Amino acid sequence: MRRPSPPAPSQPPVQPVVLGGDIGAYSLARAAHEAYGVRTVVVSSVATGPVRRSKIVEHVVVPGVDDPAVAVAALRRVADDHRATGSSAPLLLLGSADRAVRLLVENRAQLEDRFVLPYVGRDLLDRMTDKEGFGAVCAELGIPSPRTVVVDVQRDARATGGPGVDVARTVGGGEPLTFPVIAKAASTTAYAEVSFPGKQKVFTVADAAALDDLVDVLARAGYRGAFLVQDLVPGDDSGMRILTCYSDRTGRVRFSAFGRVLLEEHTPGALGNPAGIITGRDAEVAAQATRLLEHVGWTGYANFDLKVDPRDGRAVFFELNPRLGRSNYYVTAGGQNPIELYVREHLQGLDPLPPGAPAEPDEERLYTVLPPRLLLRYVADPALRARVRHLVRSGRALDPLRYGPESDPRRLAYVAAAHLNQHRKFRRHYPLERARAIREEAEALTRRAGA
Repeated sequence: MRRPSPPAPSQPPVQPVVLGGDIGAYSLARAAHEAYGVRTVVVSSVATGPVRRSKIVEHVVVPGVDDPAVAVAALRRVADDHRATGSSAPLLLLGSADRAVRLLVENRAQLEDRFVLPYVGRDLLDRMTDKEGFGAVCAELGIPSPRTVVVDVQRDARATGGPGVDVARTVGGGEPLTFPVIAKAASTTAYAEVSFPGKQKVFTVADAAALDDLVDVLARAGYRGAFLVQDLVPGDDSGMRILTCYSDRTGRVRFSAFGRVLLEEHTPGALGNPAGIITGRDAEVAAQATRLLEHVGWTGYANFDLKVDPRDGRAVFFELNPRLGRSNYYVTAGGQNPIELYVREHLQGLDPLPPGAPAEPDEERLYTVLPPRLLLRYVADPALRARVRHLVRSGRALDPLRYGPESDPRRLAYVAAAHLNQHRKFRRHYPLERARAIREEAEALTRRAGA
């Protein structure tokens, strides 16, 4: 990759450009503004709430930007417009979702003459973002991951003349799966191309008949990728963990940020995204992730989803996201601005970590996109609930959408309405009674496992 010329002394060290307009894109823009005082160019297909009327964002709306040809042309225009202003600040191009990152990687040859793209090559991207491939690497290294059956939808579906799903056909020949199970696409990119009623990111499937029905629906919808059926790790959202790592250009992991998830989003399109996180450390999980990333030669950011299995206390790795995640502001909240590592290594030729910065920040902060009162309703553990209250009362709770420089009354009204709407969404998609039932079932399984 060609290294850009250093910026003039009067220029900021970076001009960020983000493809995608979700809350993750806004969080990247906020981190860049906090670090360097710059406005980020955000390119998306529609005017989305998180970035609309923001003072730290220059929002470029491009209908059809999910089309690679449209996206490449739009991004090149952004670069040309940037040059026309006389600015010499180098352009750092980021994707706010897996699909956007893949688009950038697959079209690198048409973009890297204008932008710095801090992502791995396509082969490694394919290998590690395919959940089947990720599970194979975990198995090779002895890193805990769920028992898995790989379903070839077009081959196995009864709708195409197949035999249905055999849950005894686990990868590596382990014990057969028992219901209920989790089912999800191996490739989020291929899955994004299909549409059908009831589509979700992740399905909880009660029995064999329901699983076969789901695979039939996928086949009729035209999905041609692999679909994974996995062991359901019991427990509610409080068992989830998140880890974000940064590997330098040599493939050495230099930084990690751990978080304990308190509650996830439960709307079908956003299912599984953390809505509340307490930042902290977990040396064992960080060491496992480091071993995996350095084994495959990863560079840049990697974001892991994990869950603690209450039956044995192990943290189980679910997947690798090739980017800073949707909830990436938890990294900034925990004490290290993630944009700074990109800028230092890729634009300034420096060591990615600032002098004196710890490789694992341990400042305890609360990241939340929910009103604290709503979040607290779902935190069952008294000690954990007390920690959340303390963080809120001591001013150590941070919401990425609530940012001082944002003063447009219409934007403030949107943020207030979005928070109020969270109450309605949780009542509809994840009522408190359901959360309690899931927690009680997990506690019963834990007692049986320890008997």
